[in-house]
Amino acid sequence: MTKTGDVDEDKRATLRRFAALGAASPFVRFTDDGSDSDAPDAIAGYVSAHPGTHFSKLRDDLQLGTGEAQHHLHRLENDGVVASRKDGDYRRYFPAGQFSEFEQVTLGYLRRETPRGMLVTLLRDPTVTASELATTLGVSRPTISNYAGDLESADLLSRDDGYAVTEPETVLTLLIRYADSFGDEAAELANEASSLFRYDP
Repeated sequence: MTKTGDVDEDKRATLRRFAALGAASPFVRFTDDGSDSDAPDAIAGYVSAHPGTHFSKLRDDLQLGTGEAQHHLHRLENDGVVASRKDGDYRRYFPAGQFSEFEQVTLGYLRRETPRGMLVTLLRDPTVTASELATTLGVSRPTISNYAGDLESADLLSRDDGYAVTEPETVLTLLIRYADSFGDEAAELANEASSLFRYDP
């Protein structure tokens, strides 16, 4: 059984780790609320390292209470440190002024396991079919079809002739830049990046 003191120390260590990232942010001056809490800088650092994260993920990873996380996020958003956008049932957070609307939408989908898997697989092999995607990702064909429709509506995917990522360089750049926050498949893709970029002079 974990002792309360151990939990508190683990939370403090987590907050300090992400606060170091937040402190390196050009917006750090806005996070000083007059308290000695690491939470505001930790949230800023976490959002910087995990752009497109949603509220529950941020709260749980930083081991914050719901009210505490809401309070600091509200303040940070008002102070222009973070920005947010609604994404279905989620509210996603980004460093303010850093991403275009298309990049924000892309990051939102990259934070979802199946759409991310679809995009990663298509970047590796643009000729892959819907059935092959379903087999590779271990999901049903209707699931692939539903997400493909969502990705097409978001201008991330074309279904004119099979499936094609519409802005492959943008998607790949975001995957590489934040690979550590997306999981193993993104990290593996980052290692293959040089072979995936195509240049036609």
